[in-house]
Amino acid sequence: MPRNYKQEYKTQVSRGELDERMERQRARRKIDATGIDKNGNNKADKREGKDVAHVKALSKGGSNKDGVTIQSQHKNRSFKRNKDGSMK
Repeated sequence: MPRNYKQEYKTQVSRGELDERMERQRARRKIDATGIDKNGNNKADKREGKDVAHVKALSKGGSNKDGVTIQSQHKNRSFKRNKDGSMK
């Protein structure tokens, strides 16, 4: 069965996920714009194979104004969790 992209978009907007996704995208673009790209793949060399991590998580009320760092994928995607799966 084909995916209903319009419905997925509406669901993201209703849950408030779209705003966080756009914050993440703006952070990545800012790093790429200021970094050096020697191999020409439109991604800053210092970000290759790494994630742009927010100092204060977006799910905890953070934003790009709070600051971003570059971390390995493993470090950025592994957090201590509560029993319900939310971040501590």
